[in-house]
Amino acid sequence: MKVGFIIIGVQKGGTTALFDYLSEDPAIALSRAKETHFFDDESIDWEQPDYERYHAQFDADSEGLRGEATPIYIYWPGCLERIAAYNPAMRLILILRDPVERAWSHWRMEYARGAEARPFSWCIRQGRGRLLDAEPWGYHREFSYVERGYYGEQVERLFAVFPREQVLILKSDDLKAAPDDVLTEISRFLGVPSRAPVVPREVHVGRNMDYGENLEAEDVAFLRRLYARDMARLKDLTGVTFG
Repeated sequence: MKVGFIIIGVQKGGTTALFDYLSEDPAIALSRAKETHFFDDESIDWEQPDYERYHAQFDADSEGLRGEATPIYIYWPGCLERIAAYNPAMRLILILRDPVERAWSHWRMEYARGAEARPFSWCIRQGRGRLLDAEPWGYHREFSYVERGYYGEQVERLFAVFPREQVLILKSDDLKAAPDDVLTEISRFLGVPSRAPVVPREVHVGRNMDYGENLEAEDVAFLRRLYARDMARLKDLTGVTFG
């Protein structure tokens, strides 16, 4: 049985909380681990991919609609095309968070786990140059604090690969404020029965530690300027706005 839906992003946008909610739905059969990282695996021969390796990440005897959540898929090059080749009818869920808040949360995560040692203000300015030395060029799994927030560009690419009726775009603030409403919308989108009310929760909040700095107003203003044109594109494509 093929996977029927994927939560494709965004990182630090509430995908873990959403996966946690959906894990309680008897109509849905999720992957054993939240992030399968199948379609962003550059070691796979994408001319002849072994989908059995993908299916092995799901319980063979589980019933319900199969789904997973790997939030790098909306950002990483080639993922959307690989997903379409696997299942052209795939339903995709994209949950978005204010890109400035997302970038700050992303930096805190990488700093907390030791992957990042430089301050946020440097990372969103000079630090972007590190992506020019990455492979593939211009993309980075850890240091893409700014780049992952260009939602308009990513959604435009998404709509070029998948019909809009196969895409559901949500906001993380809505999931946090009214999870039952969002989950009802997801059930309708996926074509599964509506579920019982849930207990609101937050999952994977930032580690309580000294990060050495706070999110400064000048950094917020800098990022707002960077994102302004892309946010206008996102609004035109989806009606979604931030900031």
